[in-house]
Amino acid sequence: MAEEKGNKQKRPISIRGARLVGRVVSDKNKKTVVVERDVTKKVSKYKRMARGRSRIQAHNPDEIGAKVGDRVRIGETRKISKTKSWIVLEIISNAEKVEA
Repeated sequence: MAEEKGNKQKRPISIRGARLVGRVVSDKNKKTVVVERDVTKKVSKYKRMARGRSRIQAHNPDEIGAKVGDRVRIGETRKISKTKSWIVLEIISNAEKVEA
């Protein structure tokens, strides 16, 4: 009895670790989005706060389909590829349409 090669069931990806919220800034790659979030760190030497950005590449499943400008929640998971170890869990708010 031969098994069909195209009938593989994919196992769900388990979410473990951190969960973050950010904004999608790029969706040019297949099934991948770049999520950017603002980060503030305390610089104790100068007793000030420093602002910065963190850009994270995350897997964008077909069921979710996040677009540029969406606010999304991402979760840490196993390594999916060389640069992806995060997955988009949900879209919090859609991108606002700007009328010209």
